[in-house]
Amino acid sequence: MSSGPLGLLAYRYATMALAPAVPFFLRQRALRGKEDTARIGERLGYATVKRPTGPLVWIHGASVGETMSALPLVSAFLRQDRNVLVTSGTVTSAKLLAERLPSRAVHQFVPIDTPSAVRRFLDHWQPQIGLFVDSELWPNLLRFSHARGTKLALVNGRISEKSFRGWKRARRVASSLLSQFDICLAQDAETANRLSLLGASRVVTTGSLKADAAPLNADPAKLAALHEAVADRPVLLAASTHPGEDETILPAHDLLRTSFPDLLTIIAPRHPDRGANIAMLCGGRSNARRSQNALPTLDTQVYVADTMGELGLFYSVAPFSFIGGSLVPHGGQNPLEPAHMGCAVMAGPHTHNFAPAYQAIFAAQGSGLVNGCGDVVALAKHWLSNSSDAQRAGQAAKSAAAAMGGAVQKTLDAIEPLLTDASA
Repeated sequence: MSSGPLGLLAYRYATMALAPAVPFFLRQRALRGKEDTARIGERLGYATVKRPTGPLVWIHGASVGETMSALPLVSAFLRQDRNVLVTSGTVTSAKLLAERLPSRAVHQFVPIDTPSAVRRFLDHWQPQIGLFVDSELWPNLLRFSHARGTKLALVNGRISEKSFRGWKRARRVASSLLSQFDICLAQDAETANRLSLLGASRVVTTGSLKADAAPLNADPAKLAALHEAVADRPVLLAASTHPGEDETILPAHDLLRTSFPDLLTIIAPRHPDRGANIAMLCGGRSNARRSQNALPTLDTQVYVADTMGELGLFYSVAPFSFIGGSLVPHGGQNPLEPAHMGCAVMAGPHTHNFAPAYQAIFAAQGSGLVNGCGDVVALAKHWLSNSSDAQRAGQAAKSAAAAMGGAVQKTLDAIEPLLTDASA
């Protein structure tokens, strides 16, 4: 295995030197709930389950969004009677995968990127092909896998403008890492161009896997209970909010209550551990928190949906939703999830994480962009006053999302030659 640019060589020696401290670091993270204490060994490369017999397809995604978007690929490989290993790096993703990963697939935490942990991981699993979702580039993991002859592909690739600027300052490192991939599959033409400029040799645009995702789950019993609690009250839903956005939604709630006195505002934070902070921000507004097993009552003004994996419930009871991460410069959360469920979308100007999806949905709806509290109030008031317009917007969003589909098949077609080579 060649040493590559000086930066990567320095990285390799640094991770070797720091390896003895990694167990302590992981234990400290476990105390904060950032690691699964019972599975810390996996982070050190020690497998906790037996490797299945035969060729193995390995899919890696950093966290919830990446691993959830890869589930259609997992199902497709299982239908082909291939063994599948899925790795991720967060406790939250592991919990959701425990619920949603098909039983024939295996989940493990990805090893910390030290040479020793990576070697243990690869010695045990010996994958024939590795698919890295989105933009998760760990130098040791990539270079050691490539050196062993593992076919590698970047799938659902996305590089933001900010990341691109950063990688351009380390172009030799970027080129060396991207050269480990046999093929890079980009979500859009802009990402494809950025990958090519950074040194990827073979790039194909396949679209976003998230456009092919199945509609979110909505447990029937929980949905019935929520429908009964909400009854016929008008609903303002703010989904996947980030700090700084609740402070816009709550004043919008106050202004909308002058026209809709029984308005129920549901705030589902991107990170559920912010539930207590949002309840505090409510001040004198009566509120209830879902994490405390509460349902909204007739007196509840703000319902804080501080749980994981339940957005499907809220998209089912609201005709439209504000999508967070867009009024602050985060880049916007996934608008395809509400759109797939016929829930109209509004969002702020910072939507570069899913720019093509937002553009298509807003164009189909004829509206959706909001720049602040006043815009949220104006659009919400229109949709709440005109249920038929809200319904039409939701169906337009659903059609736009459906039209963006096809990425799963394009991805499978693009990596089939790698699978064939790996099996030879």
